Amino acid sequence: MTGGTKLEPSNVNVRVKISALWTSMLFVFAYVDLFSLYRSDFRADLEAGEVAGFTVNQAFLLGTTAYVVIPALMIFLSLVLRPGVSRIANIALPVVYALTIIAGAVGEWNYYVLGSAIEVLLLAAIAHYAWTWPKVARPASAV
Repeated sequence: MTGGTKLEPSNVNVRVKISALWTSMLFVFAYVDLFSLYRSDFRADLEAGEVAGFTVNQAFLLGTTAYVVIPALMIFLSLVLRPGVSRIANIALPVVYALTIIAGAVGEWNYYVLGSAIEVLLLAAIAHYAWTWPKVARPASAV
């Protein structure tokens, strides 16, 4: 290449990629839900003590907190768990979350469907990187 600058290639560790994807997914997740507060129909349901057909009570809030805490913890756990455990968690959890996100987006407003689609794509990328996690090359055995 003449007259130009060649960028240095950078290999990003699979753990860092997965952690960054969980972070991105949670940002989209949070903002889509926060944008719902701009909707008068959502605020009315909330004032009546209901969200998506569920009664807002201690059990609902506990379940919702657990639902959000798991991917939040995966940001860190993806970096520190043993590779085999991390790989399994980062394949299984995105599938579960994608299914719940798709189910929650049915019949929703367009902004919510778009945000949900992006969340599902980010989760698919997490599962892909975990599925294709690089293997350590074993030295050839001496014969």
